[in-house]
Amino acid sequence: MTEYGRGRGPEPWHPEDPLYGDQGWNGHEAQQVQMPYGGAPQQQYPQEPQYQEPQYPQQPQQYPQYEQQQYQEPQQEYAPQQFQQQPTYDGQAWDTQAQAQAEYAGVAQAVDPYAGADPYAQQPVGGYPGEAPDLYGTDEAYPPPVPPGRRHLIPEQDPETDDPAEDTSSSPSGAENGPGEPSGGGRRSGRSKGKQKRRSGTACLIVAVVIAGVVGGGGYYGYTYLKDRFGTAADYAGAGTDESVDVEIPKDATMAQMGRILKAQGVVASVEAFVNAATVNPKGKAIQPGVYPLKKKMSAAECVALLVDPSKLHVLTIPEGSRNAEVYKMIDAKYGKPAGTTRDLAKREAKNLGLPAWANNNPKIIDPLEGFLYPARYDLTSGSTPESLLKEMIKNATTKYAEIGIEGKAKELGLDNPLQLVTVASLVNAEGKNHDDFRKMSEVIYNRLKKTNDVTNQKLEFDSTINYLKGTSDINVTRAETKTLDNAYNTYFYKGLPPGPIGNPGKDALAATLDPDKGGWMFFVSVDGETTTYTKTFAEHEKLVAEFNERQKQKNGG
Repeated sequence: MTEYGRGRGPEPWHPEDPLYGDQGWNGHEAQQVQMPYGGAPQQQYPQEPQYQEPQYPQQPQQYPQYEQQQYQEPQQEYAPQQFQQQPTYDGQAWDTQAQAQAEYAGVAQAVDPYAGADPYAQQPVGGYPGEAPDLYGTDEAYPPPVPPGRRHLIPEQDPETDDPAEDTSSSPSGAENGPGEPSGGGRRSGRSKGKQKRRSGTACLIVAVVIAGVVGGGGYYGYTYLKDRFGTAADYAGAGTDESVDVEIPKDATMAQMGRILKAQGVVASVEAFVNAATVNPKGKAIQPGVYPLKKKMSAAECVALLVDPSKLHVLTIPEGSRNAEVYKMIDAKYGKPAGTTRDLAKREAKNLGLPAWANNNPKIIDPLEGFLYPARYDLTSGSTPESLLKEMIKNATTKYAEIGIEGKAKELGLDNPLQLVTVASLVNAEGKNHDDFRKMSEVIYNRLKKTNDVTNQKLEFDSTINYLKGTSDINVTRAETKTLDNAYNTYFYKGLPPGPIGNPGKDALAATLDPDKGGWMFFVSVDGETTTYTKTFAEHEKLVAEFNERQKQKNGG
């Protein structure tokens, strides 16, 4: 047969088991002796103590036959005639003879109930040895059996609405629950739901505050997100206040990055307003990196308009080949200084500005800083000065010259010192009209400096040196002037290189000086001021000079 609720010990069969029999019903909810299936001894498991009847001394004797001495409880007796009765319930007879015969047979075949049991296990509490525990008195047990005529007449209550505290029904047999037995027909009693546990008012208040905070905080952030996403971006009006601030826009910065920098400096009200204004402006994507003098609390449109104007950029760009006289004027104008301020500073502080040891080795040099104000772009900050800017330029030039190994290269090219290499580069930059002819111009200079040069007798005869001396940029210098101007920078008058550079050579001119063309060029003529023609012989050169003079005569109407 099937056993329900198989757990730590034997449990009653469930009444709904299809093989559950009607045997053994005697109208009382009494403790009955249940023998193991097939007469085999059944192991007893520990069970929490229930209400105990008066116990009798247990004897370790065996009861092989039922006819031997019987131990009887004071309240009920297992008499043979008891099993012969057929009680009637609700007018229906219930035959218990089969159950009685089975019990007699089981008792007759019973052996020692302690055989095979764990000697250390807790023994069941009963009135006599071998007595089975009350299987209907535990919390895990099913309710006791109900007579056939009264089954399913009492509907089982919904556990959700059942109130065990008010359940006063007794067992089907009419026997009252004894001490220690659960009420409600042996069912497990539960907590009463009639009296709900009162919730703390403080806890409810805290929960309400937390919910309100979550809802309120979520609403605030949701509003902020929607406002930032779809609302009008915050913006100032006008060209800003009188308070100025220098803002540096880094290289390769995105529009958003620029906006964050400007907002952090107090120039614009929001990143979104700046990005929108830069997107609308046709030149918005052409904003150059550098330092800009801006006003605080500017409108995004005014800020973008200033940033796209290169003339407003707070930087100083030195073109390649620029002379120092031009650089000084640019610095004065950028810092708003009187004319000549930077020139006088350079002359006065030349030895304190960081020139290399090999510079200024000729007392005939007009400007010792010539050739060391390296052509590049310099971002000006609010703390910079003309003096600090000159130091930065000289440091930049010294670093570039060291990178190309200027001292070693000068010796390889047959020059006396590194300053002469810078001087050659300055001549290349001044005489060359474009980067394509720098290497040919470098070849011309080296060939004319050779001691084997018997055409010009090691004279360069460059007009650029006289123009530097005069502070002019005339393309045509008269023969009389070249022969009468006695100055070390007059390369028509003196052999070799001038005392020092005549400008600040750029990267391309320096590279061409280190790697001349090797074409054997000795002469060149600027045909139209833009194109330069190179020749190897003096005869070719004279022909080109005659053509040049004829064009000049026609141009002047002569």
